[in-house]
Amino acid sequence: MKRPRIIPVLLLQKGGLVKSIKFKSHIYIGDPINAVRIYNDLRVDEIALLDIDASKENRTIPIELIKEIGEEANMPFSVGGGIRDIDTIKQIIQAGAERVILNTTALKDPQFINEASDAFGSSTIVVCVDYKKNFFGKNLVYALGGSQKTGLDPLEAAKLAESHGAGEVILQSIDMDGTMSGFDIETIEAVNRSLSIPVVALGGAGQISDIEDLYKRTGINGIAAGSFFVFQGKHRGVLIRYPPLKHYNFN
Repeated sequence: MKRPRIIPVLLLQKGGLVKSIKFKSHIYIGDPINAVRIYNDLRVDEIALLDIDASKENRTIPIELIKEIGEEANMPFSVGGGIRDIDTIKQIIQAGAERVILNTTALKDPQFINEASDAFGSSTIVVCVDYKKNFFGKNLVYALGGSQKTGLDPLEAAKLAESHGAGEVILQSIDMDGTMSGFDIETIEAVNRSLSIPVVALGGAGQISDIEDLYKRTGINGIAAGSFFVFQGKHRGVLIRYPPLKHYNFN
């Protein structure tokens, strides 16, 4: 069965795992190492870890934590958070990560994407494009944890990343983050159709049918989610899960 990669996203804040709604209202949900162990047992395709305060605090995601995760994880994992130089990428890869996820630095200085891709190969370099609607309903891309305007729309930012050597783009809707109300299919479809590199959609998954519908509409390479994999039921009880492949219908 042809299918997308299905990717849990873990948000790190002050050493713990949190979940957000529209990049705000963060609540603590547990320990990252414990979550990785559970995902090992559930045989996930891969995971992504994002330190959401790193850029704002002018630091990088802790290398020691990445080493711990690398020692525990049986699946490939990607890491993002405050990455702004080649040496940091080298440390992250040596610590066990398969890919790095760039955001603020990549959007401010696209040449850095070229440098990183030349040094480590394009398949190692992922650019995350965070976007939300402005007052007039136009989608615009933001950096620095959704707080800094870039002047780009999602398609412009994704094409910029591709043209500068990124091997993959994560397209994340800030408006849909944590809402569990479905994906922004129109924007995802437009970006995925226009790029030749893999695109991963993030933001809005609330049930299996959201993931199925997105793939059937777009044929996208990867579908990522946070709340969908950690919350259960209408009261959002914390339960780390990963529905087996047999529960999906991608045909």
